[in-house]
Amino acid sequence: MFTSKNTAERTAAQAWDYLSSAMAAAGDSAKETADLAGKAGRKARKASRKASKQSYKLAGKASDKADVAWTRANAAYGALAGRRPGRPWGLIVGVGLLGVAIGWAAASSARAALERQAENEELELAETAVVVTPTYDTK
Repeated sequence: MFTSKNTAERTAAQAWDYLSSAMAAAGDSAKETADLAGKAGRKARKASRKASKQSYKLAGKASDKADVAWTRANAAYGALAGRRPGRPWGLIVGVGLLGVAIGWAAASSARAALERQAENEELELAETAVVVTPTYDTK
């Protein structure tokens, strides 16, 4: 009934159909996998940036705390060694400059107030001034 050539052709055609179906399914699966990988990559980059920012913040805080601890440890060591702490020159200079600025502002406002007062007195005198002309006797 069936010849071997027909059977071989049918088998080849069937194999071709299976192969093209498998290839199409693999292509779809690969496309979905690529899409999922792209989404995962974007989410991973976003998470990485967020983690990086948080790690920088935490590292900064840790560094600040380490600096404070180092300063305190040195101060404690100096106190145990009998040394007096140094003068806070930065604070002294800062307070001095603040005092100079406040003094300058107070002097400027006082000078301006005195000038305004002098002008007002001058205007008042000019308004109330009576001109007296002496009379001469011509006799």
